[in-house]
Amino acid sequence: MIALPEHFPRFTPAEYLAWEEFQEFRHEYIDGKIYALTGGTINHGRIALNIGSILTNHLRGSACMVLNSDVKVQVSESNSTSYCYPDISVTCDERDLQADQFISHPCLIIEVLSPSTEAYDRGKKFRKYRRSTTLQEYVLVSTTDICLDVYRRNERGKWEVETYLAGDLVELQSINFTAAIEQVYIDIVFAPAASEV
Repeated sequence: MIALPEHFPRFTPAEYLAWEEFQEFRHEYIDGKIYALTGGTINHGRIALNIGSILTNHLRGSACMVLNSDVKVQVSESNSTSYCYPDISVTCDERDLQADQFISHPCLIIEVLSPSTEAYDRGKKFRKYRRSTTLQEYVLVSTTDICLDVYRRNERGKWEVETYLAGDLVELQSINFTAAIEQVYIDIVFAPAASEV
């Protein structure tokens, strides 16, 4: 994610939504500021597609929707509203079923990591997402090796992390899903590490 030039005007949420609808490229809206989204690698795109396909098959016929990175998630706080484009989001909330521009009640958000956004996805973006009262799990997926971190809200409302590696069964409690982690990485070829070249 990169910030647009400083002279870019600050928008209200309504102004952002009206403006974004006519943009050629996607932009996130964080605390009144607009951020242009950059493209990802081939592995990033393929991993996101693998996850979206697996979850769509799992949830087919249910009251849940699996959404890709073209759909915004609204995160509202007492004094601000933000709109982000996660790689994958899932909502099972009937309030989102008639939504047109964005969803507001996700139970699951998945971000496929890239070197340029990993710190942001683990830090400030996750802090934003945690303010969603409906979010139960936040998943960060590596593109450099088989590794997946699931942040899960426990019964006390605190967030805990569980890391899954090669050979593990991944569990997403928010949607009653379990699968081998290798399904996420079907047909993915990792670049050799610098020390291996």
